Amino acid sequence: MAYRGKVYVIDDDEAMRDSLDFLLGAADFQVSLFESALNFLDALSTLDFGCVVSDVRMPGIDGIELLKRLKAAGSPFPVVIMTGHGDVPLAVEAMKLGAMDFLEKPFEDDRLIGMIETALSRAEPGFKNDAATLEIQSRIANLSPRERQVMDGLIAGLSNKQIAKEYDISPRTIEVYRANVMTKMQAASLSELVRLAMRGGAVKD
Repeated sequence: MAYRGKVYVIDDDEAMRDSLDFLLGAADFQVSLFESALNFLDALSTLDFGCVVSDVRMPGIDGIELLKRLKAAGSPFPVVIMTGHGDVPLAVEAMKLGAMDFLEKPFEDDRLIGMIETALSRAEPGFKNDAATLEIQSRIANLSPRERQVMDGLIAGLSNKQIAKEYDISPRTIEVYRANVMTKMQAASLSELVRLAMRGGAVKD
């Protein structure tokens, strides 16, 4: 059987591990399961190249610390981080540390599979694409000042209501600005918006 690639799932929730094992195995990935980041790091030197799918909130070494250790070790493994609802600031931090993408639970199966495929292909040499980066920077430049404020608020993990309160305008108006931001940035989801903003240099370290 020809596998599409290796995937290393790290999650302290046994039910989630089993669910992802079934899902990704059925999608023809070769899956290895780890109940903790420590177990994964202990085995890292023996593992073939693959995509890491890790929860962000775990006892002991969490997803953020895992990324720090992988970065310090110069690991080429692409990482997709799974987050709970409302963990956008954590997800942004994860992407600053090198995570390829993040996915909010609960998520659609096809989205995770697509992210893994993309992460594996982007991790290959030559991923840097200057033309694509310039295109994203152009989209950011085309945002109005208010749209840019709304995008910054979304990336900071603020709700529509919180952004509305900060700028003293109605939540309904924020919804309109939010829709405009997603359209102009060509982002289908919040995680995609964060990724685009980071690649375009709109998220500062």
